[in-house]
Amino acid sequence: MSEEKRPAPGVRRLIQNYISFVGLVIAFTSLACIFLLIIIDLTRETENPYFGIVTYVLLPGALIFGLLVVIVGMIRERRRRRLDPDSELSPYPKIDFNDSRQRRIAAVMLISTFLFVSMSAFGSYQAYHYTESVEFCGKACHSVMSPEFTAFQVSPHAKTRCVDCHVGSGAQWYARSKLAGTRQLIALMTGSFSRPIPTPVHNLRPADQTCGHCHWSEKFHGAKLKTFNHYAYDEQNTHRQIRMLISVGGGNPNTGPVSGIHWHMNTANEIDFISTDEQRQAIPWIRVKDRQGNVTEYYDRNRPLAADQIESASKRRMDCVDCHNRPTHIYVPPDAAVNQSFAAGRLDPSLPYLKRESLATLTRQYNTTPEAVSNIASHLDQFYKTNYSDVYSSKNSSIKSAITEIQRIFQTYTFPEMKTDWQTHPNNIGHFYFNGCFRCHDGEHVSKTGKIVRNDCNLCHTVLSDSAAPRPTVNTESFKHPVDLGALADRKCESCHKANAPFQHPINLGDISAFQCVECHARE
Repeated sequence: MSEEKRPAPGVRRLIQNYISFVGLVIAFTSLACIFLLIIIDLTRETENPYFGIVTYVLLPGALIFGLLVVIVGMIRERRRRRLDPDSELSPYPKIDFNDSRQRRIAAVMLISTFLFVSMSAFGSYQAYHYTESVEFCGKACHSVMSPEFTAFQVSPHAKTRCVDCHVGSGAQWYARSKLAGTRQLIALMTGSFSRPIPTPVHNLRPADQTCGHCHWSEKFHGAKLKTFNHYAYDEQNTHRQIRMLISVGGGNPNTGPVSGIHWHMNTANEIDFISTDEQRQAIPWIRVKDRQGNVTEYYDRNRPLAADQIESASKRRMDCVDCHNRPTHIYVPPDAAVNQSFAAGRLDPSLPYLKRESLATLTRQYNTTPEAVSNIASHLDQFYKTNYSDVYSSKNSSIKSAITEIQRIFQTYTFPEMKTDWQTHPNNIGHFYFNGCFRCHDGEHVSKTGKIVRNDCNLCHTVLSDSAAPRPTVNTESFKHPVDLGALADRKCESCHKANAPFQHPINLGDISAFQCVECHARE
């Protein structure tokens, strides 16, 4: 045997090393788990965000890694045998299909390769679709995306997939989104992500390529009736209802009238602006080009920009999301959320001071959600137990329901762990809590010819009735505040109803600063 050439070791002999053995264990374990999870996936009824990641992303990766380890072990074993002076190995394996054993090995390899490629293709397909799903976007990184996902579930677009707005169709935007996703994954793994997640999304594709697939920007909608329900902070939680006609408008000059708020989005008009902050709340310069081609530039006389600043600044073409900037992830202010619950019958207005006490506990600073949930329960329970013992005994079920509802409101719109709430994400629809429309329509943006971007209330809406008025009739004048503000009557809504800071009264109240609002603003 010493004078004869030793036969070249087969694949089975080359696998016989510790490295390849470890690779085989990894590969076969991953393969068995994949088969088992695929069967479970086809038969289960509930969705689990981690299931798809493990089945179609992590385990296939482990399978491929195991096979690579096997190959590395075989290469090392072959190299070791070739360095053996008593061993004569050819540089490459000798394949002879006349040998029945080699034919069997080749058939097994072809079938295994076919099965592996098919499984990889199926896994890739499933992985692609899973990474496009709402469950992946909202739940897979639940500690980070919990605010966005929770608010999304109660939004007008809850049945729309995240990727329909954040990615849209086309390979270019898909590739860009996955690259951005890689950066986000790194931030998640290193814990370097922002708290809260910043908005707006500056690399979001134009609205006409996403919103425009469902919403017809050239449609004339006319005016729409909107009903606002407000509940006072007094003992009776006094209800006030305002019915308002919103001049939505819109339209296409080629097919009909053009008017109202959606005039801004008419395809024949072009509006560009400069914002000086990340959230696009400060807009010192506007350029309007109408359908006749006339161009007018407006400058904020309180915050003027120099000519070189305007020239060098980044300009944005106005689209849907500049006003509808919270179309889905809406963090409703506590005041508005409690009003909605009263109007929907989820809160009992006969419980004394329920509006005031709900806001008192909802607007406190909490470090964690469990702390907030516990405080809400103890605060409301103790308030009625101490101050209204008769109500506490006769309406205990209503009090418990109120506690549950206020806890739901907090958990839906406030997230202490991510430092996210209604104050961190301005909503530009309207102008009650934020500047909104008044970012431009503040009466301070003036052109060189003296033309002003007006802040006339009736430009956008008309008050049809107000239950607080003696005779509810159509009000063609500007909106009138229910409390006589005196010298403060020219203030904008958000100057008192503002966010991002604890409420501060516009007048120095001195010794009476601790008073409740209703003690001065009592209803007559």
